[in-house]
Amino acid sequence: MKEPGARPELKRSVRLSGFFALAFGSMVGVGWVTALGAWLSGAGPGGTIAAFLAGGALMLLVGLCYAELTPMLPVAGGEVAYAYAASGTGRSFLVGWFLAFGYLSVSAFEAISVGRVLSYLIPAIDVWPLYTVRGEPVYAAHLLLGVGLTGLITWINYRGVNAAASVQTWLTAIFVALTFVFVGAGLALGDFSNAEPWLAPGAGWAGFLSVFVTIPFWFVGFDTIPQAAEEAEASIPPRKLGLLILASIAAASLFYAVLVLSVSMTGPWQEIVAADLPTAEAFERALGSPWLAKAVLISALIGLLTSWNGFFLAGSRVLFALGRGGIVPAGLGATHKKYGSPTAAVLLSGAVTLLGALLGRGALISFVNVGSFCIAVAFLGVAVSTLELRRKRPDLERPYKPPGGAWPPWLAALGAIFILGCMVVPASPAALAWPTEWLILGGFLLAGAAAWRLGAASRRRMSESERAARILG
Repeated sequence: MKEPGARPELKRSVRLSGFFALAFGSMVGVGWVTALGAWLSGAGPGGTIAAFLAGGALMLLVGLCYAELTPMLPVAGGEVAYAYAASGTGRSFLVGWFLAFGYLSVSAFEAISVGRVLSYLIPAIDVWPLYTVRGEPVYAAHLLLGVGLTGLITWINYRGVNAAASVQTWLTAIFVALTFVFVGAGLALGDFSNAEPWLAPGAGWAGFLSVFVTIPFWFVGFDTIPQAAEEAEASIPPRKLGLLILASIAAASLFYAVLVLSVSMTGPWQEIVAADLPTAEAFERALGSPWLAKAVLISALIGLLTSWNGFFLAGSRVLFALGRGGIVPAGLGATHKKYGSPTAAVLLSGAVTLLGALLGRGALISFVNVGSFCIAVAFLGVAVSTLELRRKRPDLERPYKPPGGAWPPWLAALGAIFILGCMVVPASPAALAWPTEWLILGGFLLAGAAAWRLGAASRRRMSESERAARILG
């Protein structure tokens, strides 16, 4: 039995296959179905593929920072620990809070998307409109579906990481198998001429940029590995976690590029971008194959669940790390006696997801953009922490030493700053939209201020040495 005041510990049971499934399954998600029309209409096939490859290269630079820090500090809520070791409590909270909201914005995105994807398979669920958000109706049936699945995801994560990782592994395997079928069909039966023009007419640089600035949202997921690093099986060498991060980023980059090419080859892409779900529409209309369209939608639903489960787990671990360190109310750092899961953090993550789901499909792109902004802030924090820890703590053991010296973290930091600048400068074609996106961001910042204030008593009660032991392990 643990002594009162002992550091809450998470159960160590995640295998390497579970880590890869968490990372890759979280990155691929459902955006390739719900957002493909916006990508193609904004940038065209060539611009979209270029944006994902350039974004993947930037994410690899960020991934090199994670690959160095994760095996060095394999604890839950990795970014919280990195920032704390580098700069202390204030930076740790800032990075952790932005990251937690970025994760939970993805969770809300999935809770909304499930109704949109399923309504393509079963149109009858578009019933009982309650209100509208940005001109889009919010159906009661969609809300009930979102509430039910949010409850299921919350229950799985409440039962512990072993259950969450097992579900993730099986779902990711099924997703990969189905995707291989319809993407292969598109490449084999399609025609390169259908992808012309490769750039959206009149889009140019602005079209490329509109997709590129959202890359943090679509690629975030490899960092579920550091979130769950503390729960790795004891037999896994820490260095392998760093290499797995890089492998998952490379796999997701290839997935997105090949998928966009495959869909664009199935038929003239300008004829399908206006469809509600262009990816499914492309295979059904151009290839005359309703079963391929259904395979796309089933894959999308599975990808949605893998992404949702992965980000839900990651978001709850960040909140748990902040609570365990006494930075926010300490109750968030409690673990279940039987399951070893961060119960309060899991329940709070479920509540935030439900609140986001209430905004309906009219807020989908808003969650993408605000989530990208928050994740870019966290990635900037990780790059800066990498540079600071090299300078301040050269004594820390580094099982994985990335190539390139100081160049990767510097370039990663500059890339994150570039994305943030594009999103806050009003004249930028990729700026956050007023009022919805600024209001969501403002509400999140107010919630952060409240969490910091509510955590004041926890911060006073805990000495700095105890906080360091709880966060860093």
